[in-house]
Amino acid sequence: MTIWIGTVTYFWKVLPKNYFSTLAASLYPFADPFADATKGDDLLPAGTEDYIHIRIQQRNGRKTLTTVQGIADDYDKKKLVKAFKKKFACNGTVIEHPEYGEVIQLQGDQRKNICQFLLEVGIVKEEQLKVHGF
Repeated sequence: MTIWIGTVTYFWKVLPKNYFSTLAASLYPFADPFADATKGDDLLPAGTEDYIHIRIQQRNGRKTLTTVQGIADDYDKKKLVKAFKKKFACNGTVIEHPEYGEVIQLQGDQRKNICQFLLEVGIVKEEQLKVHGF
């Protein structure tokens, strides 16, 4: 038993200091979640120019953020966040993105919940939703 613990201790000492951060970066290559927002915009069907993009972003560990972008300015985003927070039992906020304007951020993977909510309330049609993520 003592030999095994000593071997494990030696194994950890041999590894380079940035071994696990390099390993994590190679296993989970994260890209910009907004990178594919304009991909395929030249093929938009008539009448659906305004898409609502729902994305998931990896934070740290198993923690995730869900972002909602593209909701029309006719709707008060702070009131929507308040409804999301109450219905989905999560925290959320409205942030100002330099390129995309006001973006809603929610804690956790809320993609399905947001899609159902927006369709039930009648804010969007199903063909106007674009869900991104793994």
